[in-house]
Amino acid sequence: MDDNSPATKHDHRDDSHGWQTVTYPKRNRRQSRQQAAPAYPLPNGPDVFREVELHSEERLRAPSASSGEQKPHSDGDGGEGSGDDGEVAGAAENAGKEVKKAKPKKPKQPKVTVAEAAAKMDAADLSAYLIEVTESYEAQEDIQLMKFADYFGRAFSSVGGAQFPWVKMFKESPVAKLVDVPISHVPEIVYETSVAWLRQKSPEALASFVLWSLDCILADLASHLGTAKGSKKVVHVASSKSQVAVFIVLATALRRKPEVLVNVLPILKENSKYQGHDKLPVIIWMATQASQGDLTVGLYMWAHYLLPMLHTKSGSNPLCRDLVLQLVERILSTPKARPILLNGAVKKGERLVPPHALEFLMGFTFPAPSERVKATERFEAVYPTLKEVALTGTGGRAMKQVVQQIASFTIKAAGEGVADLSTEAAKIFVWCLDETPDSYAQWDKLYMDNLKASVIILRKLSDDWKDHLEKATEHGSLQTLRATLNKFLQKNEKALQTEKDADRCTLLKDADKHCRILLKRMKKTKGYLKSMLVVSVGFAVGAAIMSRSMGNWDLKKVSEALGDMADWDFNELSGMFVKLAEMLNLPLTI
Repeated sequence: MDDNSPATKHDHRDDSHGWQTVTYPKRNRRQSRQQAAPAYPLPNGPDVFREVELHSEERLRAPSASSGEQKPHSDGDGGEGSGDDGEVAGAAENAGKEVKKAKPKKPKQPKVTVAEAAAKMDAADLSAYLIEVTESYEAQEDIQLMKFADYFGRAFSSVGGAQFPWVKMFKESPVAKLVDVPISHVPEIVYETSVAWLRQKSPEALASFVLWSLDCILADLASHLGTAKGSKKVVHVASSKSQVAVFIVLATALRRKPEVLVNVLPILKENSKYQGHDKLPVIIWMATQASQGDLTVGLYMWAHYLLPMLHTKSGSNPLCRDLVLQLVERILSTPKARPILLNGAVKKGERLVPPHALEFLMGFTFPAPSERVKATERFEAVYPTLKEVALTGTGGRAMKQVVQQIASFTIKAAGEGVADLSTEAAKIFVWCLDETPDSYAQWDKLYMDNLKASVIILRKLSDDWKDHLEKATEHGSLQTLRATLNKFLQKNEKALQTEKDADRCTLLKDADKHCRILLKRMKKTKGYLKSMLVVSVGFAVGAAIMSRSMGNWDLKKVSEALGDMADWDFNELSGMFVKLAEMLNLPLTI
């Protein structure tokens, strides 16, 4: 049949209506293979590796059970490979543990006490070492002192903090027991070798060394009493190294050169890192070491630094008072302490007990009855000796300034209204009057502003007139007292004319009464007459020296020239003039 026939054309017509079918040969081949694969049933469900995994878990569970450990497995871990890896890891871990257990333990270091370490020190070795250090660092004393400390550091390096718990010792032990801690363990020959070498060092180098040692001790104290930031809870940290060597070298330096502590005192006062009640036991320990070398240095430290500390808010607690009192009680209990302290009351122009310390001491010793504490009786026991040291002096301009300072605060204390304090203050003020006549002029200026105190002082003068008369006669101050009392009478009279306050008027009248009593007593005493005689004879002798050509002296004319003598004991004066004239080979007509 011809292809071009109508039938043929009909058979080849396109039934896609213009659309073309796209086929993917690879997908068709893959689908045909899947359809051709035989459908085998899967054993035990869809997971063909489940049985293998179970066998692997059983193998892993067996060694784990024997070692007491069990390692969990998740269903996601599969295959025997993971089980084999677990066995290898477990074996390696067990092997590591066996090696660790087999490691030998380090032997414990034996505990060495301070005494045991000190006993091993060799004085000859120390001496040779110090000679070598001195030669090697001839012009560097600071390095020499550090090397000295380093030698003791090595000698006591085996002593741990537990064998020398100094923080606990200082907190719990009385001052008397801490004096020889820890230097008492050092052999005497080693100590003597050390002090002989320290004797050659300058005060400046030793002062720096003392501060360095103190810094080391306070740093260790901070490690024991450190606080976590932002927390008030105290965290106690044990020191890994003992500070025994630092304590020993510091004690040795202070005992050999105690005046070094006086040199560093300004720094201790100004730098806040050395202040605070937590550091007080260390400072007191240092003062006790200096006292072993010079008792006056210990009292100087106490009066200039420790006693004023009790007058502050931070130092007013009972613990601080107890420690400060323990130190001064130990100083005063030392044999021959009183004569030693009195002889050294003034040292290089500095007083052991300055006026401000005496003022503090009076306040602690004579408080108001409602303010008495347990420590008051202890202050009363040490007060007499300390007061005596405070008032001891050799005269001169410096002593006059001291007397003026004492007079200023005692007249105020006398008027505070505390009976015992007023009595003691008035007594000391009278001492000021006896010590220097300049105190009368000072009293004259303070009189009206301290009227209540002045009445108490006038009454004290009247009650103790005999004692005061003897001292005033010795110092030749009776005339000054007489002039001062007359000034007071004038001030009283003038004030009474305008004063409206009843209490103050009463005080003015009391003061006026005591002034008149004292003036009356002065006229009847031999001391007053003798003082007038001294003035008269001085006038006469001066005139005689100036002119020998005046001829015979007429005592009555001289007396008239000196003033009204109605109240004088003329017979007594005449006898004295005769004796004096005989001594001076002066012709005298009576």
